[in-house]
Amino acid sequence: MNFKASDFALLFLLLLIAQSCDSGHPRRNSQLWSVRMTESVMKRCPQSWMVDFREKPKWEYTEGLVMKAVLHVWQKTKEKRYWQYVYAYYDQFVDDEGNIMTYDLNEFNIDRINPGKPLFTLFKETGDEKFKKAIFLLREQMKSHPRMSEGGFWHKKIYPHQMWLDGIYMASPFLAEFAQTFNESQLFDEVANQIIIMERHARDENTGLLYHGWDASRQQRWADPISGRSPNCWGRAMGWYAMALVDVLDFLPIDFPERAKIIAILNRLAETIAKYQDKESGLWYQIVDQAGKEGNYVEASVSTMFVYALIKAVKNHYIVQEYEHVALKGYEGILQHFIKVADDGEVSIIQTCGMAGLGGNPYRDGSFEYYVGEKIRTNDPKAIGPFILASLEIESMNWAK
Repeated sequence: MNFKASDFALLFLLLLIAQSCDSGHPRRNSQLWSVRMTESVMKRCPQSWMVDFREKPKWEYTEGLVMKAVLHVWQKTKEKRYWQYVYAYYDQFVDDEGNIMTYDLNEFNIDRINPGKPLFTLFKETGDEKFKKAIFLLREQMKSHPRMSEGGFWHKKIYPHQMWLDGIYMASPFLAEFAQTFNESQLFDEVANQIIIMERHARDENTGLLYHGWDASRQQRWADPISGRSPNCWGRAMGWYAMALVDVLDFLPIDFPERAKIIAILNRLAETIAKYQDKESGLWYQIVDQAGKEGNYVEASVSTMFVYALIKAVKNHYIVQEYEHVALKGYEGILQHFIKVADDGEVSIIQTCGMAGLGGNPYRDGSFEYYVGEKIRTNDPKAIGPFILASLEIESMNWAK
């Protein structure tokens, strides 16, 4: 039998996974990392709205990210408790008329679309019309959401003329699933256009890296006066964009004319991600292209997001098989450097940038010093969700080559 380098990498990763489990607990040894992290989240946060360190419920993108991941674990395991955990969040927020607690359509905040993604599965599984009504409420926001002259959605009404990489993840997969579920085929063009516009304005032709934001008006202090781009390539922003690409492709029809363009964008991004992977740890830095600069650090959310996007893209044949070893090396690095297991088996993920953005008050200038100076957190949902999703993709691989 002939083995490729990626086969040996995969075998090594399996051994690493086995060794990293607590040898004193045989039952826990048989659990997958996706399950172990889900169980740990539920232990730390008995109410699902607590996953972002909240003291009261809020309809927010971070909760939506984790709920989506847990829902996928339920789909894989059929463990009823996981379904109930997700259902409890949405049953609390959505009333019988489809109104969403704490959500205000007129804020035109694109982040508020992301928690709507699990609503499709909830409606399909329960048939409860309130979930369908909530889906259409979020769709209504995007019908009147402020836009650039080229058609790109503003990130928020309070950030006029700005597109951020984050926003592509927040809305585009939701709109693509809406288009497929409710036969609004023209919406596929909208989804593709958002992705293409963002790459056109955010991508550096020399490095292939994507800048966090683009200000079409060039009025923000963080915006380059010629390109309108923000000054740095923040890892998690690129991670959001990478995840958006592979998730959108779940719903774009095979014969959709722009599908090939999206796959081409994904291939360009995969090449760049691989180029900037830290060769020793397999991870990626907070500021992707400034690994050696004092204060920069390998960061958990960008690393988990990149691994998820790469391994899913390989499995679906969007990118060539050679990127598998990049993803597996990244996952190995995550397990070695970011995953911590307590004596009782509770799993945590460390070293995640708590929050970063552009503009606002106090003003965020997009500088290197700003990004590396933001608070670093443990068990941040922006790393937990992608870690679960990446684990599911790797765990579902065909181990027998």
